[in-house]
Amino acid sequence: MRSVGNNSSGSWVSPGMTTIGFIGAGNIGGNLARLAVEHGYDVVLSNSRGPETLAGLIAELGPRARAATPAEAAEAADIAVVSVPLKNYQDVPVAPLAGKIVLDTNNYYFERDGHIAVLDDNLETVSGMLQKHLPTSHVVKAFNHIPAAELLTTGTPTGTPNRRALAIAGDDPAANAVVAALYDAFGFDNVDLGDLDESWRVERDRPAYVVRQNADELKENLAKAAR
Repeated sequence: MRSVGNNSSGSWVSPGMTTIGFIGAGNIGGNLARLAVEHGYDVVLSNSRGPETLAGLIAELGPRARAATPAEAAEAADIAVVSVPLKNYQDVPVAPLAGKIVLDTNNYYFERDGHIAVLDDNLETVSGMLQKHLPTSHVVKAFNHIPAAELLTTGTPTGTPNRRALAIAGDDPAANAVVAALYDAFGFDNVDLGDLDESWRVERDRPAYVVRQNADELKENLAKAAR
C-alpha cells in the first residue's frame, strides 16, 4: 500500500478536470453523479437503454447534467466512471477514453454476469479486465466497496474523527492521486493499495467489502484478505 490519508484541498489535483462522464447510470453511477454536481462538476450520463431513459435523473440534477450515448459521454469526459454490469464491460467505448482516467466501480456477481473462469480461478481482477479492454486509459479501482446509498450519507469533512475510508488501486500514481482528491472532496479518506493487481483486496466477499471502516480499519481488513 502506498499511503493513507486525504487531500486537504477538497478539489481535484487538476482544476481543468471539470466534466465527469458516466458509462452506466444505475445506483452507483447515479449517486456519484449527484455528488459530482453537488461539488460543482458537470456530468454527462449514459446507459445502455438510451439518453431518453435518463430524463428524470437529468431533471433532478439540473443544468450541470446532460444525457448522452456512452460514446458521447466518454468523449465529453475529463474523467470517466464505468459502472455497468461486469458482463457488459466490453461494450465500454475504447477510443474516446484513450489517455483518460477511468474509475472502475464494477463488481463480479456470477449470479448476474455468468461465471467468468479467470475470476473464479483468481487469475485476473475485475479492474485488470477493464484495463486490458482500455489499454491506453488509466484505470483506477474506486467506489466499488461501498453501498450505493451510503455514498450520500456517510461522507464527512476532512479531518473528521473516525472518517470513513475507501481504497483505490491503479498503475499510474498520478491518476491515483486525482481519485484520492476526489474521495476527499466527496467526504472520504483514502487508502492507496498501489498497482491495479492489488484491486482484488476490495472485491466482493473480501473483509473490506461494503463495511463501514476508517483508514486504520480498512488497512487491517485489506491485510486480512485472502485470494
